[in-house]
Amino acid sequence: MSIRTPMGRARGMGAAGHGVGEFWHQRVTSVTSLVLAVGLLILLVGLHEGTYVDVRAAFANPLIAAWMALTIVSFVYHMYIGAQEIIMEYVPKRWKVGVSLANVMFCFAVAAVSLFAIVKMSIGG
Repeated sequence: MSIRTPMGRARGMGAAGHGVGEFWHQRVTSVTSLVLAVGLLILLVGLHEGTYVDVRAAFANPLIAAWMALTIVSFVYHMYIGAQEIIMEYVPKRWKVGVSLANVMFCFAVAAVSLFAIVKMSIGG
């Protein structure tokens, strides 16, 4: 039998210490992704009849390349947080480590390949 109150026993236990931070990261990345996606859509509409050379010329502009890189980072981080939430809630305990690792590797691969493509189009090659 404990003389501690229920609140005292609950403090410092479970995910209560970082769940709010992940909640806000998810909300902030959704808003930033929405703002960045507007720029992506404007670029896509502007280049929809363009050739490959036109796209390369557009990405040669450092502002456009930086905007697209920020878009990729925001999208991928948002994707990582969402997938991690699903993994923590619905994947059986014995598979969580492996599936979480696969999530990290997949998100890293998507970001790396996308950013490499942006850099390659920006500086040529």
